[in-house]
Amino acid sequence: MHIRRTTLGLALALTTCLLGGAGAGLAGAAAAAGPTAEGTWRAPGHTIVRIGGDADHGFTIHHKDGTALHPPTRSESDAECSEYDTAIERVRCRTEVRVWYRDLADMKTAIAWAKYSARR
Repeated sequence: MHIRRTTLGLALALTTCLLGGAGAGLAGAAAAAGPTAEGTWRAPGHTIVRIGGDADHGFTIHHKDGTALHPPTRSESDAECSEYDTAIERVRCRTEVRVWYRDLADMKTAIAWAKYSARR
């Protein structure tokens, strides 16, 4: 049970970081990164620069510093959710997984649009 909760905890923490706490995260990142010697702002290393893949085959989250995260696939997450003891826990887990992957797909689209817009 510890492994399941850790994986879901990671997914929830990432979701909160990526989506729910985006405003606070950006403000904190701007303060932490600060201006360079030239006076321009530099994004911190943990800034997400690309999201690849999909829920069925697995996402890969790439950061500016070269690190990457590989959340579990939808089937792996569903299998973990089915191990919960009560129906309420299983439904809550599956809902969190659906929201997590929906938000990752939306973020993937948003990053692609931002890159496209910057080139125009």
